[in-house]
Amino acid sequence: LVLVPNTFFFFSRGKLGRYPPWPGKIVNPPKDLKKPRGKKCFFVKFFGTEDHAWIKVEQLKPYHPHKEEMIKINKGKRFQQAVDAVEEFLRKTKGKDQASSHNSNEEKNRRNSSEERGKQSAGEEKRKASLAEGKLKKGTGEGKKRVSSVSSERGSKSPLKRAQDQSPRKRGRPPKDEKDLTIPESSTVKRVMTGTVAGFKWPPSVSEPVKDSDPHFHHFLLSQTEKPAVCYQAITKKLKVCEEETGSTSIQAADSTAVNGSITPTDKKIGFLGLGLMGSGIVSNLLKMGHTVTVWNRTAEKCDLFIQEGARLGRTPAEVVSTCDITFACVSDPKAAKDLVLGPSGVLQGIRPGKCYVDMSTVDADTVTELAQVIVSRGGRFLEAPVSGNQQLSNDGMLVILAAGDRGLYEDCSSCFQAMGKTSFFLGEVGNAAKMMLIVNMVQGSFMATIAEGLTLAQVTGQSQQTLLDILNQGQLASIFLDQKCQNILQGNFKPDFYLKYIQKDLRLAIALGDSVNHPTPMAAAANEVYKRAKALDQSDNDMSAVYRAYIH
Repeated sequence: LVLVPNTFFFFSRGKLGRYPPWPGKIVNPPKDLKKPRGKKCFFVKFFGTEDHAWIKVEQLKPYHPHKEEMIKINKGKRFQQAVDAVEEFLRKTKGKDQASSHNSNEEKNRRNSSEERGKQSAGEEKRKASLAEGKLKKGTGEGKKRVSSVSSERGSKSPLKRAQDQSPRKRGRPPKDEKDLTIPESSTVKRVMTGTVAGFKWPPSVSEPVKDSDPHFHHFLLSQTEKPAVCYQAITKKLKVCEEETGSTSIQAADSTAVNGSITPTDKKIGFLGLGLMGSGIVSNLLKMGHTVTVWNRTAEKCDLFIQEGARLGRTPAEVVSTCDITFACVSDPKAAKDLVLGPSGVLQGIRPGKCYVDMSTVDADTVTELAQVIVSRGGRFLEAPVSGNQQLSNDGMLVILAAGDRGLYEDCSSCFQAMGKTSFFLGEVGNAAKMMLIVNMVQGSFMATIAEGLTLAQVTGQSQQTLLDILNQGQLASIFLDQKCQNILQGNFKPDFYLKYIQKDLRLAIALGDSVNHPTPMAAAANEVYKRAKALDQSDNDMSAVYRAYIH
C-alpha cells in the first residue's frame, strides 16, 4: 500500500512481482474480525472496489510521492478507475474541509459580532444599573428590602449550578445521536508517518453509504457505514442466521480479480492436475498471487508456459500429490476424474496421511463420494470444489467455487480460492457441491438453448436478431452471459469459452440427479436433446452457443 490522506497503494508480495500497487485507505475492522498474528498490520479498504484486507505496515508507501510512478507502471483500466476514485475522494474531502473552514469563519465572525453587541449591551446595562443604584440609595427601606430579596434569590444557587443552567448542554458524554463516529487515528499510523511523510496531516475520515451485504459473506466485510459498530453487529447477526438456515458459508476474495495482488499466499505447496480451459486460468492466477505450484497435464506440452512463469513440473499425478501439501484437479467428466485418482501412477498412489486432494471437476455426487472414500481411507483429506464460470472468468480470477467435504481443508484453501475466484461457498458434506453445480449448469444450459431458439424464431419470422438482442439487453433478462452468447451467434464466432460437449454432459447428469429423487426435469430434458443434435452436427468442441446451429440445420 501507499500512504495518502487516509489512502494507500497496495502491492503484490507474489514471487513474480508483476502486479500493480492498489489504492486504498485504512478503516476500522469489524469488531468480530480478529487481527492476524505476527507483524503489525491495518485493515484497509481498496478504492475502485468494496473489498477489504489486512495489510502489513511494511507494505505502506506514501501516495502523492509515488502517484506518477505508479500510474506510469500500471496502465490497466481498473487501476486508473481506482486512482480516479482516490482523487474524487480527496476532492470531496477537501471541499468539505473548505466548507467547514468557511462555516467556522462565519461562525467566528458571528461570535465576534455578538460579543461586540454584548459588550455594548453590557455597558448600557451597567449605566442603567448605576443610575438605579443611586436612586435606590436615596429610596426608602422598602426599596432596600426588595433589592436584598432579589440578591438572596440569585445567591441561592451555587456558581457551578448557575454555570450548568447557562450552558446550552450539560458537560460530559454527548447524547447518542451526537457521538463522533469518525475513525480514530492509531498511534502506529502516526509512527509510520514520521518517516517519508513527516508533517503530513491526515484529513478527517469521510463516511460512505451502506451497501447491501452478501448474505453468505463469511471472511471479509465488503461494506463501510456511517455507524460501524451498529452496522457490523447487524451484519454479523444476519450472517449467523443465514448460516444456521442454509448450512453454507463463503470466503470472499479480497478483490474480485487477481489483478491487485492483495492476497497473502499460503506457505503450503500446491499441486494442480489438468490444464484445460478452466485449469489454465486457475493455475495462472495461483502463480500470479505468489503460490508455489507444481503442475501436471496429460498433454505435457501445456505445462511449458506455466513452467516459464515459475511453476514446477510433476511427471505423474502420484508424484505431484506426494510432493505437495494440497493438490487440486480439474478434469472433464466422471470417467476422467476416476482415472486420475485410481489409474496407474494416479493420485491415490501419492496419498499419505495428511495429504490433501481437492477435486474441482464437475461430476455427479456418486463419483465424488467414491473418490472421497478412497482418499480418506488412505489417511488423506478430501474436498470437492467444482467451479461456476467459463474460460474468461477463469483467466480473470472471477470464478465462483462451490465446496463441500473437509471444512478444515476448505479454510486451508482460502488464499487459493481468493486467487482463482471472487466467491467460494462451503455447502457441507461431500456430494452437496456436485449436486448444486449440476443444478447451476442445468439452468445455464437450458437458458442458452432458449436464447438460441428465440434468435432462430426471430430470423424465420422476419424479425431482426440484433433488435431482439437490444430489447433483451434493456429488460430484466439483461446480463453479460446473454449479451456474450448472442454476440457469438450474431458474429458466427463459436470459439469455445465453455465446451458444448461439457454443458450437454452436465445436463445429462442433472437429469439423472432428478431421476434419482423422482423429480421431473422436462425443460432440461428438452434442452439436452437440442445439445445432442448439435453434437451430431460436429459442434462438441465449439462453445455452448453453437447449440444455435441445431436449429438452423
